[in-house]
Amino acid sequence: MNLSIFTLLISGGIALLIAATDYLHRGNLTVSGIIFVTVAIICYIFLLNIFERFIYKRIRNIYKLIRNLKLDKGLKDALGEQITDDPIRDAEREVQDWARQRVSELDKLREQAKFRKEFLANISHEFKTPLFATQGYVETLQDGLIDEDPEMAKNFLEKAARNLDRLSYLIQDLDEISKLEMGIISLTIETFDIVQLIRECIEDLEGKALQHDIQLVYKGKQHQPIPVRGDRKRIQQVLINLLENSIKYGNTGGRTSVSIFPLLEQVLVEVTDNGVGIEEKNLPRVFERFFRTDASRSREVGGSGIGLAIVKHIIEAHEQQVNVRSTKGIGTTFGFTLEQPKHG
Repeated sequence: MNLSIFTLLISGGIALLIAATDYLHRGNLTVSGIIFVTVAIICYIFLLNIFERFIYKRIRNIYKLIRNLKLDKGLKDALGEQITDDPIRDAEREVQDWARQRVSELDKLREQAKFRKEFLANISHEFKTPLFATQGYVETLQDGLIDEDPEMAKNFLEKAARNLDRLSYLIQDLDEISKLEMGIISLTIETFDIVQLIRECIEDLEGKALQHDIQLVYKGKQHQPIPVRGDRKRIQQVLINLLENSIKYGNTGGRTSVSIFPLLEQVLVEVTDNGVGIEEKNLPRVFERFFRTDASRSREVGGSGIGLAIVKHIIEAHEQQVNVRSTKGIGTTFGFTLEQPKHG
């Protein structure tokens, strides 16, 4: 309600009460009417001044401050900006909005804190496992194993070397994903044939796939080129990571297929396996760094645990979409889009 109307109603009520009392006492309607008008005017001026000075202006300033802080403006701007004629209602609405926003921000902060703790715990474990293993092999060699059993010593050196390689890959992947997140790594956008790139990636991983008795196939016409725009080297990295992931988590005698689906202005590439699958509750987290749906098996098959996170960042750097769908025990499909070159 407008402040002037609110003040007028209160003044009228007070004046009416005094005039009615006087009329009952005197019985003179004219005098009571004059008293009513006089008291109403005096009360209106007095109360309006009180409300304006001590209540209304302060509420206006509170409202302006809340509104401008929400818009990330400074205190000076907040106190000098024009507002509406009903700051009490607006202030109530702004405070409610502000409270909801604070609750949402607190929830996000708790989520980030939880993610940070999990990330630190995971990265600590990833570093400690190969580091402690290497330390154990080296200490055993220092205790005289080289002289006592040269063959066993050679085996220990090979294991230590593999663990150091794992540390090296982990550090390289962490460095790369940090650069991707900060936008340090620039993309070299060009037009290339995605079919040819898929064939190259399958050929590069055929040996590793055979070791796990997994078949890699491209479900499309081999010699029908499909042009796309992107950073060829980075998209190759995406395909290699997805294919390696399907090999790691595929079943013996399984199959991984790569399919292409032309869309309106994009091309959808899907990598599908018939492996162990992922539980539905874990699907939103598969692109997180170091998140493992099966920690024990993941460490057996190796890898840094950052491959899918790198995939996500590369595709998003292309301003495209990456997704996953899976059924536990049936298989998993990873898909990502690429831009089609504009014709004409």
